[in-house]
Amino acid sequence: ADADASFTLRPGETVEALAAAYEAACDRSRRVAARFDLGHVVPHPQLGEVSLRWVLVHLIEETARHAGHADILRELTDGETGSI
Repeated sequence: ADADASFTLRPGETVEALAAAYEAACDRSRRVAARFDLGHVVPHPQLGEVSLRWVLVHLIEETARHAGHADILRELTDGETGSI
C-alpha cells in the first residue's frame, strides 16, 4: 500500500542482508533463464509478448538506471563526482 515501504529498512535488517537477498534473487533468475533460449516468448500485459532477450535487456536497463540514480544521490551527499 505504501510505495516507500520497500525502501525502508525494518528493525534488524541490514544493507548486507539486503545485498545478499538481491544476489540470491539474481542467482535464481539466472538458473531459470538458463532453461530457455533467448528467443523464448512470454505474455506481457501491455506489450503482448516479449522474448527472454527483451526481458534481460530490460533488466540491464533498469539496473543501470537505478545505479545511476544511486550515484547521483551519492554525489549530492558527498560532493564527489566521477569515478570512486
